[in-house]
Amino acid sequence: MAHPVDVHVGKRIRHRRWLVGMTQQQLAEHVGIKFQQIQKYETGANRVSASRLWDIAEALDVQVSFFFDGLEDTSPVEGVADRVPQDMVSTERAVPADLMGDKEALDLVRSYYAIPENQRRRLFDLARVLSDVA
Repeated sequence: MAHPVDVHVGKRIRHRRWLVGMTQQQLAEHVGIKFQQIQKYETGANRVSASRLWDIAEALDVQVSFFFDGLEDTSPVEGVADRVPQDMVSTERAVPADLMGDKEALDLVRSYYAIPENQRRRLFDLARVLSDVA
């Protein structure tokens, strides 16, 4: 069984790759491995070594710490085995627990950032008003 931290890191790799519009093949070429290895990393089937994570972070233009964002240590006394990825827990009833794992949500985010900044701000304000009245 995959360790929850490996699964979390893999999800973060996949999310970032989708967000920048990169295929598994393209990421694999950037880091000098086969795309099947990227698949294994993204599912948490294989652990990512520190040096490989460094290369992946560089290829995806993020800090290495990005891949660990959202991890919460629920019991510091019991240690690492008790760490649960925060993205596996949903606190709001209307938001899926794995929001950035949803292709539609990623497409929406990608499209949102393609809009010029002044128009994007207006769209954001509109969305906020609509969500407040819903």
